Amino acid sequence: MNGNTSVAKSILLYFGIILLAIGILGFIPGISSGYADSGLLLGIFAINPLHNVIHILTGVVALAAVYYAGGAYVRWYGLVFGIVYAIVTLVGLFQIFFVDGQFLGVLPINGADNILHLAITATTLAVYFLSSTREPAVSGV
Repeated sequence: MNGNTSVAKSILLYFGIILLAIGILGFIPGISSGYADSGLLLGIFAINPLHNVIHILTGVVALAAVYYAGGAYVRWYGLVFGIVYAIVTLVGLFQIFFVDGQFLGVLPINGADNILHLAITATTLAVYFLSSTREPAVSGV
């Protein structure tokens, strides 16, 4: 394992913990508000129970990628979730497939969510590129 792969695993570990926490916090009254159909986390991010579950699952899968098979799936996680969240970011920015202000009529997404999704995209793609399978070239002495 090269040094960049170790960095990628560390980033993904913290990323997974943060996403897991975000998902859980969305279910705690006082930290989240409203939401029969939608509410706000920390008064900023549009959420509902399904949105919270998606963040929990994203975090759990990140942690599994770090710990399962010695981190062999860190690179795959970075690629798959980088692409998925890039699409989610574009969908939110351009409100593609929005019904009554929600994606497919079931997931609330606002401007703060778009920024969060962009950050998730950048983080997961960084994990992908940092966990390159190529070993660094060693120069002769």
